[in-house]
Amino acid sequence: MTTTEAKPNSPVPMDHALLAKLTGGLGDRKTIEKISSEFGRLYADFLPDVFDSETGIPIEVAYTGCTSGRMNDLVADLGDAFVLADGSLRNWSPNFVLACGNSIVIALMERMLGALPETIEQPFDRPLSDIELDLAQMVIGKMGDVLRSGVNATGGFEALLERPHNAEDRPHSDPAAPVEFGVTVRMSIEFGKVSSELALVIPQHAFLKTHVVAPKAKGQSSKSKEEWQERITEQVKRSQVTLEARVRLQTLTLGTISRLAAGDVIAFQEAQDVSVQVSANGKDMYSCELGRSGERYTVRVKDNISTEDEILNHLMG
Repeated sequence: MTTTEAKPNSPVPMDHALLAKLTGGLGDRKTIEKISSEFGRLYADFLPDVFDSETGIPIEVAYTGCTSGRMNDLVADLGDAFVLADGSLRNWSPNFVLACGNSIVIALMERMLGALPETIEQPFDRPLSDIELDLAQMVIGKMGDVLRSGVNATGGFEALLERPHNAEDRPHSDPAAPVEFGVTVRMSIEFGKVSSELALVIPQHAFLKTHVVAPKAKGQSSKSKEEWQERITEQVKRSQVTLEARVRLQTLTLGTISRLAAGDVIAFQEAQDVSVQVSANGKDMYSCELGRSGERYTVRVKDNISTEDEILNHLMG
């Protein structure tokens, strides 16, 4: 007689979508499209007014569609042409993502630095520099203001937004984290000849319970154009830039250079006041002279090689 051993039953994989539907974390297509269009209308009506009243820069925003899926996948699907900021809003959602196309930030930076609107062309998509990320923080902050004004979050709390980061610098998601479904609301944004995108990535637990309300009135922004521009200027001026000092050394033959070893000394070209060129990101900005303060070598600025506008235009990229 032969006997058979009972095999333990293999656990059935969890159906995350079904669980989400049962717990209010995944809605039907019709409901998602309806609420998404309400978000799109909110931004199309309100964000241009905020920009125009605070910056004097006219923009146009239009709703273009929505996508449902896992939160991590939705953020990844935006691609590398976006700058992202994680946010939370008390009594509404502990996590969401605001995204702005890099090209619109680059164009707005050109405009804030004095370029005429008609001269600003569609820029190539690329990661933003540190200075441009400072401007992106302002732009995404306005997106957060519109979001807060349009959702039914009690208490009147401000949206808390982390510093924006380039999509390529976003940390990888934790594979052990619980599966969460969300919605991406996508919108186009145009400024002169430049077109780009805005996006909201919202967990469906909060999204499906949201009643989007229209702004009470246009022109209700609390900050003036001058205040906003001053904040931009201060953000740019506080950005950290690494400087390099270049000193011309004595001319040597290739044979001498090839035999240099640790401990050898190369003299400066100048015998008296040593001329130093200070640059950043490959652009010469100041002519200086070499000096010393205590135990530290220093350079003293003697003359400007580039104007202030030229320096800012160069460093912003």
